[in-house]
Amino acid sequence: MGIQQIQPKELFQRKLGGKPLYSAVVAATGKQIFVAGTVSRNQAGEIVGVGDMRAQILQVAENLRISLKAAGATFKDLVKTTTYVTDIDEFFKYPDARATIFSESMPTSTTVEVRRLSQPELMVEIEVVAVVNE
Repeated sequence: MGIQQIQPKELFQRKLGGKPLYSAVVAATGKQIFVAGTVSRNQAGEIVGVGDMRAQILQVAENLRISLKAAGATFKDLVKTTTYVTDIDEFFKYPDARATIFSESMPTSTTVEVRRLSQPELMVEIEVVAVVNE
């Protein structure tokens, strides 16, 4: 499998505890896996962590783990993430929670604040792309 994280020295890099939070560039070859926008619903469809951004991030992480596993992938195989949040200032209070999802893979990352998600109680939605050997 070919996943290469690239951090051009000429670019600024956000860090947590001295470690970059994401890769500026990822080059990858292999089977591509696309996971739809994932929210903090449990298996019964109930929203986990209403009003609690950290709890929602962690539930989204668990849901992403389940989705990736179903396709034969893990967090280590992530190459790209897109995160939609309803309050970016609140989201950035929990870089450690985000790091539990992405620290193994160092994917590229985009975070966007949106007015709302599919239900008003939802605060975060993340879609990912992974690449694994065929």
